[in-house]
Amino acid sequence: MVTPYDGTAPMVEPRNPAEKSGDGRFKPGNPGKPKGARSRVTRAIEDMLGGQHEALTKAAIDKALEGDTVALRLCLDRLAPPRRDAPVSIELPPVRSAADAVEASAAVLAAISAGDITPDEAGRVMALLTAHKAIVEAGDLERRIAALEEKN
Repeated sequence: MVTPYDGTAPMVEPRNPAEKSGDGRFKPGNPGKPKGARSRVTRAIEDMLGGQHEALTKAAIDKALEGDTVALRLCLDRLAPPRRDAPVSIELPPVRSAADAVEASAAVLAAISAGDITPDEAGRVMALLTAHKAIVEAGDLERRIAALEEKN
């Protein structure tokens, strides 16, 4: 159980207190860890493996080929990881204007009602429709401004 700091134990100071601001965050200009830097735990595990990555991988593959289902699942998950999402197939009208986006969103709601797609899938499709509608509106606005500029 974690207990709140009661003031009796010494607080752990940052390695270099000048790097931290009063609220505990790094001061501006400190980039933090460089890209690709491994965590302490990852480095410790790599040290424990001692360069035996290939031998361990081969052993897992051999066990999978012998019929070990756990090893087989491990190997297959690395080769073909499970999909996080699936394609959504619903009929949508072409979206060339804001009014078309309203019709498309109505089609998405109808697909939810019919049970063709889940509410989560519909939310992702609606997010795409919203982004596309913003792009269409920006294009419309650009054309209208260009037309006004040509008149003047």
